[in-house]
Amino acid sequence: MNEIEAVAAMKKGDRRAFKYLFNMFYDRLVAYITTYTHDKIQSEDIVQHAFIRFWEEKSKLDEIKSPKVYLYAIAYNRYIDTIKRAKKQEKLLSQIWERALLDRIEEDSEALENRIQKMKQIIDALPPKCKEIIILNKIQGVKYKDIAEQMGISVKTVESQMRIAFTKIREAFKEDYALWFLLIK
Repeated sequence: MNEIEAVAAMKKGDRRAFKYLFNMFYDRLVAYITTYTHDKIQSEDIVQHAFIRFWEEKSKLDEIKSPKVYLYAIAYNRYIDTIKRAKKQEKLLSQIWERALLDRIEEDSEALENRIQKMKQIIDALPPKCKEIIILNKIQGVKYKDIAEQMGISVKTVESQMRIAFTKIREAFKEDYALWFLLIK
């Protein structure tokens, strides 16, 4: 049996003729498609689908021409379809990722704003000297030594007032951290 006879027999539903053409062209088609995909497994999948389509469209075959060109065209078009589908999936995943990221940023911005407001309330509730020291140090960037000189107190007093402020801040945010640890478990 040759290619032309196999095409004629296949058009009549002869599965042996299809198998003959499959065995004749399969490896060559896989090698051809692999030059595009650089992935033998993906190429085999594409070629198998090309042969399924070849069988399904057997009535369209020309009985006096070799099926080689037709098979290569089906396989190549199947490869192009695979690329288009992969690009659509990639674009969709990218859009989903971007949306999730934007949602997360919005959530984080809102949470950050809430923490800032809470921090301002805590600082405002500190004793006046403690409040002044933490503002000078953490907001204005003044060093402990300079704060001590400016306020006429010792560096140890500045350190003590900072310790008081940090303790009150930690206590106020303790519930937030406990909740956060529960969420990440």
